[in-house]
Amino acid sequence: MASRLSPEDQARVDRYLSAPQHQVPRRPFRPWLLLGVVLAVVIGLGLLSRLLSRLVL
Repeated sequence: MASRLSPEDQARVDRYLSAPQHQVPRRPFRPWLLLGVVLAVVIGLGLLSRLLSRLVL
């Protein structure tokens, strides 16, 4: 895809994005960890709701 910016503006954007404060080191995304956390929360809340329903009824 061609840039719609002029070469001078594109050079400014490239310089801005390559500045150290815009380079944030990130750990790789781990979808299995996210799935595990979501499942643990859903199961935990389900068990909590069953416990509360037994205490109330």
